[in-house]
Amino acid sequence: MSRILLLQGNQAVVEGAIAAGCKFFGGYPITPSTEIAEDLAKKLPKIGGKFIQMEDEIASIGAVIGASLTGKKVMTATSGPGFSLKQELLGYACIAEIPIVIVNVQRVGPSTGQPTSPSQGDIMQARWGTHGDHWLIALTPGSVPECFELTIRAYALSEKYRVPVILLMDEVIGHMREKIELPDNYDEIPQPERKQPTCKPEDFKAYATDESLVPAMPPFGSGYRWHVTGLVHDETGFPKGTPAATVESTNRLHDKLYNNLDDIVEVENFKMDDAEYAVVAFGGAARAVYEAVNMARAEGIKVGLVRPITIWPFAEKQMKALAGKVKHIMVHELNYGQYVEEVQRVVAGKVPVTSYGVYNNEPATPEELLEKIKETFK
Repeated sequence: MSRILLLQGNQAVVEGAIAAGCKFFGGYPITPSTEIAEDLAKKLPKIGGKFIQMEDEIASIGAVIGASLTGKKVMTATSGPGFSLKQELLGYACIAEIPIVIVNVQRVGPSTGQPTSPSQGDIMQARWGTHGDHWLIALTPGSVPECFELTIRAYALSEKYRVPVILLMDEVIGHMREKIELPDNYDEIPQPERKQPTCKPEDFKAYATDESLVPAMPPFGSGYRWHVTGLVHDETGFPKGTPAATVESTNRLHDKLYNNLDDIVEVENFKMDDAEYAVVAFGGAARAVYEAVNMARAEGIKVGLVRPITIWPFAEKQMKALAGKVKHIMVHELNYGQYVEEVQRVVAGKVPVTSYGVYNNEPATPEELLEKIKETFK
């Protein structure tokens, strides 16, 4: 059985977190993500979970890292300024391989910016905001139902690969309301579980791996002892700063994701079967592109939409294939131009790649996009 509701994207994220088994939220209110904290404050205690409002965003991500170490599925949510404050501990979670889900509902920036205006200006920050060589995963929903689905997927990927996963939303998706059909009972939804050790506690090495390159992660207090550090470490978990240990650690952090790109990277194609031109767009920016594509088709322009759902790792294979299919690519995003640079890097001059960045506090309309499509693909 299912129920049909009218929800905001932020509310759908809450439902997805609960459905995925989230039992701890540590956060600090910030527009336009505050509804996530408000709803989880009401709902987590009813299912045996814990909600805590910390004194700031730095403490918030510290709290969820600690809760994750005890075996709980966790979440924190924020927007641009708060996401900036979380970066140091995001790097800690990357090197210590601690599964956490971070929701960033983007707004116009930098600094305080425009708290209630939509933006996609944190694309590069999501990938490179914290220091050092690291990989992580970022997913971007394009609808309210997808907020629910991708939140569940964020937990599945985070637990499977022991990696922070960012749900990179924007104000358009976070605050819009759409019909969504949800199961009456979340018990039937498969629960992602992190790998557990099969050895005796006395034989356990915290970062020993098999061919998956993902270490087992027993919860604190379960009898397995392990050392957690932000320093480069060997399989024991204790710091080891030799050149060989550093190379091995860095390679494994990359390879555990790089070896599984087909499992991680997801892209939607809309009317691309016979397309001669393509618009690449994601999240709230993609909403108007669907209609603009239909309008352009009605005028005889064979254009389609390619919508990255996984923002990071970058959909390199898919973009290379796109460059071999179409005559011209236009990248539309709600910023000055960030994702377009990755598309240009991968396409490497095979076909023209044009940027259409909108950063005036409002998303582009289908009519504006149609004019840009006609101008770009003439």
